[in-house]
Amino acid sequence: MLGVLLAEENRKWITLAAVSFGLFMIMLDNTVVNVALPTMQRDLHVKISQLEWVVIAYALTFAALLITGGKLADLYGRRRIFVVGLAIFTLSSLACGLAPSAGVLIGARAVQGVGAALMNPATLSIIVATFPPRQRGQAIGIWAGVSALALAIGPLGGGLIVDNLNWNWIFFVNVPVGVLGIVVSQFAIRESRDTSAEQSIDLPGLLTSIGFLFSLSYALVEGNSHGWTSPEILGLFAAAAVLLVAFVVVEHRQRLAMLDLSLFRIGAFTGANVVAMLVSLSMFGVFFFVSLYIQNILGFSATKAGAAFLPMVSLIILIAPLAGRLSDRLGSRWLMGAGMTLVGCSLLLYERVTVHSDYWTLLPAMILGGVGMAMTMSPMTSAAMGAVPVDKAGVGSGVLNSFRQVGGSLGIAVMGAIVASYLHHPVGSPQAAQDYVDGLHAGFAVGAAITFVAAVVAVVTVRTRPEVVREHIAELAA
Repeated sequence: MLGVLLAEENRKWITLAAVSFGLFMIMLDNTVVNVALPTMQRDLHVKISQLEWVVIAYALTFAALLITGGKLADLYGRRRIFVVGLAIFTLSSLACGLAPSAGVLIGARAVQGVGAALMNPATLSIIVATFPPRQRGQAIGIWAGVSALALAIGPLGGGLIVDNLNWNWIFFVNVPVGVLGIVVSQFAIRESRDTSAEQSIDLPGLLTSIGFLFSLSYALVEGNSHGWTSPEILGLFAAAAVLLVAFVVVEHRQRLAMLDLSLFRIGAFTGANVVAMLVSLSMFGVFFFVSLYIQNILGFSATKAGAAFLPMVSLIILIAPLAGRLSDRLGSRWLMGAGMTLVGCSLLLYERVTVHSDYWTLLPAMILGGVGMAMTMSPMTSAAMGAVPVDKAGVGSGVLNSFRQVGGSLGIAVMGAIVASYLHHPVGSPQAAQDYVDGLHAGFAVGAAITFVAAVVAVVTVRTRPEVVREHIAELAA
C-alpha cells in the first residue's frame, strides 16, 4: 500500500514536469524571437511590416483560440488535446526553422499559435485535475515559476543562439523538447475530461469568441501603426464590440454553451480574471518599453537588455512557489492585494528614471516589481482555478489566459499611445530621448493607478476560503 501511495505521489510530480515542458516552449517563444528579428530581416530580405507579422501572427492566433483550447480539453480529454497541441507546436517549429521566405515563416508562426492555444489551457487544467487542493497552490506556483524562467531565458538564449549559430536554431531547439514532452505525457499524464452527461461543440459560441478576440487583438496590435482613429481600426473595435455582445447572447441562450456564464457569478473567479487583465495591462508595458529604454537610451545590446531583467524575473521564479504554498494556507485575497500594491509602487519608482540614468536607477523598481508579481501570480491563478468546478477547469484556464493575453496587448497599446503622444522631435536627437522618458513617466503613472485599482478589486472580490468556494459551487449546481 505504501508503495502504491509513493508511486501515485511521484506520478503527480512527473505529470507536472511533463506539462511544464510544454509550457516552457510556449512562453519561450514569447520572447526568444525578438532578438533574432534583425538577422531574420537580413537573411530573408523582408520589409519591416513583414517582420512585424512574424511576432503578430503568433500572438493573434494564441489569443483568439485560448478559450476554444480550454473547451476542447474539457470535451475530448486534457491529455489528448495537450499532446495534439504539443505535436502541432513541435512540427510548426520545425517549419519555422526551415522557412525559405517570410510568407512561410509567418504562416508557420500562426500555426505555432494554434498549438500554443491548445496546450496552454490544458497545462493548467491537468494540474487542477491531478493535484488535491492542499497541494494545488504549490503546483501552480511551480507552473508560474516555469513560465517566468522561460521568459527570462528567452532573450538571453535567443541572443546566444543567433550570435553562435543562426536564427533558425531558435525554432529547431523546440523539436527535441517537444518530442520528449509527447513521449513523457503518454506515460505520465492520466486522461481527464468534463464528465457531464451530454457534450456538444458550441459552434456559434466558438465563431463569435474567435471573431471577437481576433478583432480586438488585431486592433490593439495595429492601432499605433494605422492610427487609432483610422476607419480600419475603428471598424475592428466596432466589430469586436458587436461580436462580444453576440457571444454573450449566444452563450446565454445555448443549452450546451462553450462558456458557462454562471461561472462569473463566483466573485473569486471574476475578480481573479479582472486582476489578471489589469496586472498584464500594467506589466507587459514595463517589459516592452523599459527594454526599449535600456537599448535605445542606455545603449545596451539586446542580449544585455535581456540580462537586465534577470533580477526581476529571478525573484518571480523564487518567490512564486512560496506564494502558492501560502495561498493554500491563507487564501489568495490579501496576498494578491499586497502583491499588486508592491507592483504599483514599483511603477512609481520608474518616475526616477532620466535620460542620464544608469541601470542601478532601474534596479530598485525591478526588484520591487518582481516581488509584487510573484506574490500576485500564483495566488491569482489559484483563486481563479480553485473557484471553478474541476469539470470546467479547461474552460476556466482558457478564460484566465485570454484575460491575461488581452490585458497584455491592451497594456502595450495604451502605453504606446501615451509614449507616442510625447514624441515631438526627430528620432536620434537629444530632445527625442527626453520625449521618450517623459512619455515613460506618464505611461507608468497610468499603469500604477491601474495596478492600485487591481489591488482593491482583489481584496473586495476574491474569497478563496474552502467553505466559500463550496458554497458558490453548490449555488451553480442548484
